[in-house]
Amino acid sequence: MDDEIVMFMKVWLTTISCLCYCYYISSTIPKGFFRLLSLLPILYLFLILPFNLSSFHLGGPTTFFLVWLGTFKLLLFSFNQGPLAQSPPNILHFISLASLPISLNHNISKPKPKPKWLFPLKVLIFPFIIHAYNYTHNLHPYFILFLYCCHMYLGIELVLALTAIPVQTLLGFDLQPQFDEPYLSTSLQDFWGRRWNLMVTGILRPSVFHPVYRISTRFLGPSCSTSTAVLATFLVSGLMHELIYYYLTRAPPTWEVTCFFVLHGVCTAAEVAVKKVMLRRGWRLHGVVSTALVLAFLAATGRWLFFPQLLRNGVDKKAIEECATLVNFVMSKLPLHLLTFSLF
Repeated sequence: MDDEIVMFMKVWLTTISCLCYCYYISSTIPKGFFRLLSLLPILYLFLILPFNLSSFHLGGPTTFFLVWLGTFKLLLFSFNQGPLAQSPPNILHFISLASLPISLNHNISKPKPKPKWLFPLKVLIFPFIIHAYNYTHNLHPYFILFLYCCHMYLGIELVLALTAIPVQTLLGFDLQPQFDEPYLSTSLQDFWGRRWNLMVTGILRPSVFHPVYRISTRFLGPSCSTSTAVLATFLVSGLMHELIYYYLTRAPPTWEVTCFFVLHGVCTAAEVAVKKVMLRRGWRLHGVVSTALVLAFLAATGRWLFFPQLLRNGVDKKAIEECATLVNFVMSKLPLHLLTFSLF
């Protein structure tokens, strides 16, 4: 693990050096093709750097931050679009926005504040989920699926929050929320567009949805253009997940996760069309019913297409073992009086 941490530090020092180059190149090369050309070596480095990491909890987030968010942000930056085009003229701000899953909040209206106890509660629940895996041989498969869904959601939200909170505190950024309680979603459109992993949503809109919509509008009507853009966005999301799975498993792709997102893209586009008809006729499902249907559909399709590739390659066991190692490490470093207090 010591070697992994050293390599992790090297990867991120290289990343910071690359982003310093990107920051200064913007002042000498105007937006457009030539700036994109100047950034191609950095995009290549972002693709290969995560291969130096083998652990789930260091390699997984690094892959997500660099291979997906980082490359998309730099591609948009080549044409002076996206979050980096609106960043303050400060190299530290630029590096933070380019390499971390954060985005400045430019909305005048403030989001509704969440209860202060909610995030600590999620932090407390997470270790219990990890501990519950010790008893999977006695648990029903549906409950294990529930654990996987909770593990994935809480794990991603906590990792993203732990990267955003220090930046927000030290640099004083007003950041957009990264999640908005996705378990309260009343539709697939609500889940994917307004509540789940909003960093990805915010980067896919300008890079995929809006260009595809503008181009398709020339040939199709607004309604068909919207459906086409939605499908294209979900397809790109599926391909990027497939790529991240490759970094995590180092196994050839099976395209199951791509099918998962294409299926959800088709269902989301169909849902939008059906909702328009229902609203015109005054039909509306109760929020409790629609939320239950959305969560059941996500869990069922996740069990069918999202999780199998990870489970076949032992990524779940690797993640759980690393969590247990981290807990043991933290407990061993705690002062004796704190350890005694935690036991009683």
